[in-house]
Amino acid sequence: MSVLIWAALLSSVTCSSADISASAWGRQHCVSGYCVTLNEGEVTVEAGLCVVIPCSFRTGDGFTPKHLAWYKCEVSEPRCGNPIMIFHTNNSIKVQSGFKGRVSFLEPDLSQNNCSIFINKLKQSDSGSYHLRVIGELNGKPDGFSFSPRVTVYVKGLKLKPTVMIPTLTEGQQATLTCTAPGLCSGSVPEITWTWRGAGGTESYITGNSTDFKTENLTAFTQSPVSTLIFNPSAKHHNTNVTCMISFTGETITEETSTLNVNCEYFAINTKYCEPC
Repeated sequence: MSVLIWAALLSSVTCSSADISASAWGRQHCVSGYCVTLNEGEVTVEAGLCVVIPCSFRTGDGFTPKHLAWYKCEVSEPRCGNPIMIFHTNNSIKVQSGFKGRVSFLEPDLSQNNCSIFINKLKQSDSGSYHLRVIGELNGKPDGFSFSPRVTVYVKGLKLKPTVMIPTLTEGQQATLTCTAPGLCSGSVPEITWTWRGAGGTESYITGNSTDFKTENLTAFTQSPVSTLIFNPSAKHHNTNVTCMISFTGETITEETSTLNVNCEYFAINTKYCEPC
């Protein structure tokens, strides 16, 4: 997501006298001066990746916000009778263990009226409806307000594939293969493994001279994990397959396989590629 969009997310929102009004973030709902703006539509994402829930809020007269909390409900529960707390701005408050460390608040300064959150390393069990509660003081006394609008998130199986880049390969000349993981999620560092399947069908891990892993940060909240493999191609590698496997969690794996075409340093007339050993 671009920096311009994040700038828009961090801007404050002013409630109108109407109960519901339109906004670039979605619909604004106001009850007794308490307003929340978010997109009540359905968001579909893939397991292992991440999702941002843009949100802004405003409280009624005399209310001073101290903390924000997000809750998850089953989609089938219209009134969310048994919510699960997934995030609280007070780190001493215990949240549901499965979400601990995976949810981030995008703006720690509550005066900015930004209640947007970022959920990382998504699992299919994260599917559900999410809503906001503001905790603080009303005229000096402890109080809180739960907003009824909810954002529904559906997490489906991972279908995105990594991107494998293979340069022109020549026998005996060092080459670098590159594998870029799908998704742009900050904090979700996957495990990247290279394997090679020989002509006989046997599979082995390929390490070459060195493997290197780096993360290209695109914005404050997005990054692109990249693995590079440096090796010396030979005739035995020609017309064989190399696979880059990405593991985000123990249950979320995706891979991409490419065929290696190795040019011979010395080759027979009318022969483009290396003769098999």
